[in-house]
Amino acid sequence: MTLQFDVNDDSLSRDHLHRGSISAPRQQSTLISAPNYRDAAGGVPGLEWRRAVDEAQTYPRVHIDRSVRLTMSDGIALRTTIVRPANSFGVPVATPFPVILNVNPYNRAVLDGIDHALHAPVIGKAVKTLSSTLTTDEGPLAGATRITRSLSKGLWDVFGVNRNLVRSGYVQVIVDVRGTGTSHGRWEILGAREQQDSVEIIDWISKQDWYTGGVGMTGWSYSAINALQAASHRPEALKAVFAVEGSEDVVRDIYITGGMPSAFIPFWLALVNGMKWLPNPATAVADLLRGDAYRWLSSRIKSPATEMPSLLWGFLTARDDRIFDDPYFDERDPKVENIECPTFTVGGWHDLFGRSATRVYSKLQMEPGRKQMLIANGYHIDPGCDHERPYSPPRLDVLQRAWFDRWLKGIENDVDSYGPVTLEQQGGGWSCGPSFPRREVAPRRLFLTEEPTGTAMHTQHDGSLRSTPAVRRRSLRIVPSLKGFVSRDLSQVTAGLAIVLGEKFSTNAHYQETSGLSFTSEPVKRATQLSGEMNLRLNVSTTAHEGIWAVTVNDVAPDGTSTVLTNGALTASNRALDPSRSTYTADGVLLDAYHYLSRDRRLPVPADEPVRIDIDMVPTDAVLKPGHRLRVDVYAASLPRYLTIVPDLIKARGRRQQLVLDPAKPSYLTFQTDGDLGTLPVPLVTAANNIV
Repeated sequence: MTLQFDVNDDSLSRDHLHRGSISAPRQQSTLISAPNYRDAAGGVPGLEWRRAVDEAQTYPRVHIDRSVRLTMSDGIALRTTIVRPANSFGVPVATPFPVILNVNPYNRAVLDGIDHALHAPVIGKAVKTLSSTLTTDEGPLAGATRITRSLSKGLWDVFGVNRNLVRSGYVQVIVDVRGTGTSHGRWEILGAREQQDSVEIIDWISKQDWYTGGVGMTGWSYSAINALQAASHRPEALKAVFAVEGSEDVVRDIYITGGMPSAFIPFWLALVNGMKWLPNPATAVADLLRGDAYRWLSSRIKSPATEMPSLLWGFLTARDDRIFDDPYFDERDPKVENIECPTFTVGGWHDLFGRSATRVYSKLQMEPGRKQMLIANGYHIDPGCDHERPYSPPRLDVLQRAWFDRWLKGIENDVDSYGPVTLEQQGGGWSCGPSFPRREVAPRRLFLTEEPTGTAMHTQHDGSLRSTPAVRRRSLRIVPSLKGFVSRDLSQVTAGLAIVLGEKFSTNAHYQETSGLSFTSEPVKRATQLSGEMNLRLNVSTTAHEGIWAVTVNDVAPDGTSTVLTNGALTASNRALDPSRSTYTADGVLLDAYHYLSRDRRLPVPADEPVRIDIDMVPTDAVLKPGHRLRVDVYAASLPRYLTIVPDLIKARGRRQQLVLDPAKPSYLTFQTDGDLGTLPVPLVTAANNIV
């Protein structure tokens, strides 16, 4: 039976608030037997992994067939590229090999263009050389060089044609998702039929004379989700997954975060729908002669702009269930707990799918080593851009090759002893360890109070984060603003592209903060780590019947620079919690909120009456250097990161929102740290979200 909680019922007593927390021991993570945690570069084995990729490969060339046609069980044809090792004359060798599969919606013609740009005799080398020399981390070009550096760090080899991997003794199979590229049928956006396609493709591969030893699935973003989905179905031939920035919960990651649609989704749908109308020039003539062009065009006419009309209708009327968490999404979320094959997941703290890397790793039911997690301080567009620096991880193509060599070819290269949790700490450096959150942290609380700190005079209110609640009741008014258009929120929702516009979009939140309420701690006296989930409980009211809230948690440097570490948002009507999927401390304090976000679980928002809301944050890992402070910023909105459907806008019309600081119903941040910020440690009842 599922319970619905109204968060007006505060499970934390005032006695607990004032006397601190009971000090039962926190449940510990399970460790690898005799762990040998290297630096993030991988130690001596890491040098061997790189040497295996960068030195001459076994086979001098590759043979690429872009005209393969796979017919699924329902008769729909999926168009496919097969890349095989070849001899000096370009003839594919007869030896069977393990196969790397990538199922992708972004049109193989685009992947061909990237392949030609990176591997053309002169142009390819020039592009990679130029990319590797653009390494500035400061100044107006800092954001642009983060993106361009990825061209030489292996990301695009993971995404598309990986000639080097094939020449080392693999076959690569790249498939246009049904209804995209030049594949026929209707695009179903990760639906059940698309998942069945992946299973059928793997079965087809296993019957080919050029196959032996198993299939590995790889990809970035959509194709990473596709790989996780396929693995959850446990096809016998699938032996390993290397997934870069996939998602296990597309609703809470990006579709309707906190009950609010993301501006990313319509742009992304328009992009994929546009690209599916582009024929592949490499096969255009043959497709026309064989009739494939007609069948392709017929499919496109039947579904010219998949899901876009329903998305618009839902946004305008709230009458489409996909505006809420719905079985439509349940069908599409990978059942990660079902995955049995070794899985390496890569993420970023400010990725579109920021929550998913840690949750995928948590849900994988296998020992560390067979599962690995690597998370950088980056966005969706730039994974791997800071790799291969001193004490940093190997390139993504190097890690991918090592992973598949170990699990598809049985090479004892020690990659299963890497990590298993490799993190780039915000404000710090890279490290490898046994678990996330870090074992040395414990839950603590800081309360939002009205006392000024003198550090945020530019904001709507300069308040404090303290170890004790507010001493008197006070309401702080806040109104919506468009300043989220110049913020790290914009960079996140644009997949990181906005970082090219400067530090206001990445490392300095000063401009956005002028529209918010800020609450800042005292400076820390020693390096203080924050690791894991966070929850912000707020006591809020509105003059209307809907409240729209967005928050960030920031690292404030002595010079006043405020850098966003993590964020979250919630509409007040979506405040109902699913307690079975939320994490609480021993005395009832919420550490990680899981909201239903469904139509039938929405709660009324009474006008001018405070309600309690819990805003879950994207999990993070950060260090506050001595002299730095922790800050919570509260906003009435953050456009375009979080949009509001029109019916909710009507409910909120003319609203005046207020954060109500009340000793009887305090607002506070619950987080995990190894420092002396906040009240006494708050032990966890359950380690359900503790990653081991």
